[in-house]
Order: sequence, then structure tokens, then C-alpha cells
Amino acid sequence: MAREFQRGHKARISDLTAGRDLYVGVRIAGPGLTLDISCFGLDANERLSDDRYFIFYNQPKSPEEAIQQLGAQAGDTDSFRVTLDSIPPAIQKLSFTATIDGAGQMSQIGPGYLRIVAGGEEVARYSFTGSEFSTERAVMLGDFYLKDVWRFAAVGQGFDGGLEALLKNFGGEVAEEEPAEPAPAPAQGAAPGFAPPGQAAPVPGFAPPAATPAPAPPAPQPAPAFGAPQATPPQGQPPQTMPPQGQPPQAPPHGQPPQAMPPQAPPPQGMPAPGTPPQGTPYGTPPQGVQPPAPGTPQMHGAPTIAAPMVPPGQVPPPGPPGQFPGQQPPFGRGPGQTPPAPAPYGRPPTPPYPGQPGQPGGPAPYGQPQPMGVPEGGDAPGVQAALAKYREAPTGQRWTPQNSRLMRVDLGVGGQPVLARQGTMVLYQGKVDFSYKGAGFRGRIVGNATGQEMQLMRCTGQGQVFLAENAAELHPIELQGDAICVAAENVLAFDESLHHEVRRIEGHGIPGGALFTMQFQGTGTVVVKTEGTPVVLPVTPTTFADSNAVVAWSAGAQVIISSQVRLRRSAYPGHSGETVNLQFRGAPGNFIVVQPYEV
Repeated sequence: MAREFQRGHKARISDLTAGRDLYVGVRIAGPGLTLDISCFGLDANERLSDDRYFIFYNQPKSPEEAIQQLGAQAGDTDSFRVTLDSIPPAIQKLSFTATIDGAGQMSQIGPGYLRIVAGGEEVARYSFTGSEFSTERAVMLGDFYLKDVWRFAAVGQGFDGGLEALLKNFGGEVAEEEPAEPAPAPAQGAAPGFAPPGQAAPVPGFAPPAATPAPAPPAPQPAPAFGAPQATPPQGQPPQTMPPQGQPPQAPPHGQPPQAMPPQAPPPQGMPAPGTPPQGTPYGTPPQGVQPPAPGTPQMHGAPTIAAPMVPPGQVPPPGPPGQFPGQQPPFGRGPGQTPPAPAPYGRPPTPPYPGQPGQPGGPAPYGQPQPMGVPEGGDAPGVQAALAKYREAPTGQRWTPQNSRLMRVDLGVGGQPVLARQGTMVLYQGKVDFSYKGAGFRGRIVGNATGQEMQLMRCTGQGQVFLAENAAELHPIELQGDAICVAAENVLAFDESLHHEVRRIEGHGIPGGALFTMQFQGTGTVVVKTEGTPVVLPVTPTTFADSNAVVAWSAGAQVIISSQVRLRRSAYPGHSGETVNLQFRGAPGNFIVVQPYEV
């Protein structure tokens, strides 16, 4: 039976199946939506450092064919074959994504899923619906990531910017699309060797229709001249014949109305003559498919249109700016010879006719309304937006996301479990979030007061994002996968409620009280550690010593011994070095300590 995943859930792939040749199927669709499903092969920094591992419809497999896009089959919108043992060491993560091509948003999709199949049997499924999304146009559905072993994570997070925002998040660039070559038709009845999911009825194989010779495209027809509607001669009159190609038409006899395209006097410099055929057509040649008007038919557009004051004969008015006839008065608010403003780019409001107009960016606010905050009078709003762009929120689809080195965001909707944080560390939250007091109990308060490891905590629950910080300290999320870590209580900012924490005693002799204490966290989850300045992480060796006031954390497997340099002879004389109590760390290779450049 397949294991059901919720957004934010993670598991080792070895716990799901012993197979290493996996089928990944995605089903996602919506009315009127065109969706593209892709797979990104990322490095250890979650970057697309090699474009050959961007698997999509135009590049359906990786160089060594460890990742292959198979297309729609077995009821899935798209599918992939992933051979874990063949993935090169440089690829540490596979992210399966879906993007909308064209208009629409992910809230319009119907029920869908991402499933993992091994040996023809479905072993895992992450189901989702459009109600879980809003205005996103690209979503990360699930990840295969390497952390000592290959693991699977149900993500379900996305971006409003579509494929471009998704590529920028992975460090890639958007290239111009090229026409894709048609893929060869697969053989009838052929099945993948790694046993994709079975189905009740056989799916018809791909059978393109028989190729028929396409008709030759018609020759392009030039557009008819503006103001020259097609006219048919009255009944009983023969149609007017046109002069041979390359010769000017003959002038009509005196007393007859002019024809539709007679040669006129040379136009002013810079102004094309009305009715001039397109470039490449000899002068006097009518457009194809347009019949010349019959003699005697009244020409509604034959009279000249006066667009500017007439000038004396022999003089040519100076050419005006683009979009303005020679001699025409400039529109209101534009000076003589001033060019009109260029049309605004798509998605932006049009440029006001003159600067300083009320209600326009850069102008004063309308009467009775205050000036908008952050947009000074005479400034430009897009400039302010561009200046603040580097400080925007950085969504990653993960539960814990550092916004910068001193601000941490936790998404309570990912994982669905509460978070315990130090009281007063919330600086911002979005969504429906409840904050409540988390007491330690009577025994916990006594132990905390006696050991100095008491933490005043609050419990954060709900569906939303909470931003945490304290005194601009450096923040470092540490993810635990069943292991343990020791952290001083004053250096803990927040942690998942699923982690087990308790006070740990460090034995020692020759110091007041006879012992030191710390907090130990163990289980599966994340603990956020805060430091004063950027810390240093050192491996544990037999000669590793740290000041007890500067050490922040260490691996729980390390042996800690208190080293005291207090001596009776030294105490008999005034003064000392100030380094009387240190911690000595011992342990097997792989243990570490974290020390900050600050003494508490």
C-alpha cells in the first residue's frame, strides 16, 4: 500500500522501497491551463550548475540517462524514470516542478498528485488540490535529495513569476525557445524495462495520422490602401482597365471624377503619398484582388483632407515630429517640435501627458489625499521598488528559511507541527497564527532556575509564516535527523516542538558548584541557534579547549571535561589571567564544537 505524504513530510527512499530504478508520475491539470512539467538536477548549493540536467520537453534526458522524461502514460500527465545509482555525485537534488504556460494560476488546477512507483507497485503518493495554492504560476511538487542517503520530500510551494522565477531561484537563465523536433513514435506494445504502474485497460500506443502532402502556402497578399473600399461597376458598364505594370495611369478626361489611385503632385518631404503601394510594388500597380472603381462612381475619399493650414505655393512646410502632420499645431501640453512620449511597456500605466500632473507618479497627490509613503513628490515609484528589490522575501518552499543572516522565517503550514520560540522574538507574521504561553511546569521551573538553563517560550500554531529575530543576532538553523546536539539555553531562538529537549549536566571538579549545565536537543526537526557574530566550527581533537563563556554548541557524542586552572599558589597572589575555567572536548572523528567571537 502506498504511503500518503502531506506537504512538508520527508522520508528516506530506502524506507519506502529497496528499488533504485524508480518511476515518478505527476498528474496535474486545470480547465483552460497548459502546464509544463520538468525536473531540475541541482548541486549541493541547490543551483542548476549544469544545464544538461534541466530535464524538460526539449531535453528529455540527462547525459548518462539517469533521469529520463517519459511523457504521459498510465493516467499520469507526465512521468520520469530516475535511476538513483547512475546519478553523478555532483547532482545532490532532483526537484520536480510544474509551470503554467500562458495565462492562469495554480488555484485553478483540480486534484492532482506526485507518486513514486518501484517494480510496478506504487510506494508513495503526495496529493494536492488547487485550494492549497493562490496566485502561483510555478510550483515545486517534490524533491529527491541526497543527505547521506537519498530521501523524498513533499514540497508544494511555488512562485508567482512562473518559469522565469523558478529558473532564477535555481540560478538559471531564461533562453529563447526553439522549435522542438518531433519525437519518434514508440513501438506498439513496448513497455519500460523498470515496470511502470499497471493499469486496468491497455493504453493505446502513440499512432500519428498518416502524413499527407501539405498544400503550398498561398502567396502573401499586400494590404489594400487605406480609404479605398472595393467597388464594383454598375450593371451594364464594363470594368475600368488598369494600365500595364510599371506605367503611370492616364489622367481622366475633363469633367469626370478622379480615379481611386491617380498620380498626384509630389508630397512634402518626409510624408508618403496617400495610396502608395507597399514597398517592392511598382508605382501605379493596384493591390491584388482590388477592383478599380468604374467611371462615374462617386469617390467618397477623393477629396483632399485638410490637416494643417495651407501654405503658399512653392513652399513646403517643415516636417513635424513623428505622428504629427507638417504644419499641424502640437497637442495641448506639448511644445513645438517636442516628440510625443513613447508608448508604455506592457503591464505599466501610460505616461502622463506632462510632468507633475496630479495623481501621476512623480506628481503631487490629488486634492484631499496625503502624499503616498515612500514616494516623494517629484520622485519615481519604480525607482523605489528597484532599490528595495534585494530585501524582498525569499520563498524556498522549506519549513525554515533564513531571510538574511539575522532574520528567520518558519512556515507553520509545512509539516503541520507547532514551533516553540523564545518569548518576544516574533517580529512579523502572515496568515492565521496563534501564539500561546508554553510553560515548563513546576519541576521544569525549579530545574531551570537551579541550572541557569530556563527558557521562556511561546507556542506558535496555525497556518501561516512567522518571522523571528532577537537583537540582530546571527541565526543558524540546524536540522536533526535522529541525532542530538548540545546548545546553551541562552543561544536557542526557536525549535520544532517534535524535538525532545532536556538539561544535561557536565561534571567537573575545582570550580564553584562542581558542575556546568547545557540543553540537549534530540530527534527529528530543526533548532535555530543564535550567536553574536559569525561563529567558527572546529573538529574535536584531544587538544581542543574552549572558553565556557564563548562556546555555543557541540555534538552530543563528544566528551566534555572541565579544565580548571585555579591553583592555591596563584590564588595567594593578587590578579589572574581571567581564563580560569575552560572546557576540554574529546571524542571520535566527526564530532565538532561551535564557538562564537563573543563571551557572554
